[in-house]
Amino acid sequence: MSALSDKLKGNWNQVKGALKQEYGELTDDDLTYTEGQEDELVGRLQTKLGKTKEDIKSFIDSIG
Repeated sequence: MSALSDKLKGNWNQVKGALKQEYGELTDDDLTYTEGQEDELVGRLQTKLGKTKEDIKSFIDSIG
């Protein structure tokens, strides 16, 4: 299990709130998370935000 999946599994509501606060254009659909589908979530965020995978993972790691 990756550090990203641990972070999402344990703190998803906090991560989701921080992402919505930082990137107001994100919708609930953009932030749909199912355990084991971290790559799909990161891919959606990359497409919507125009950020790199590393940028997104770094932001998530910085939360909490």
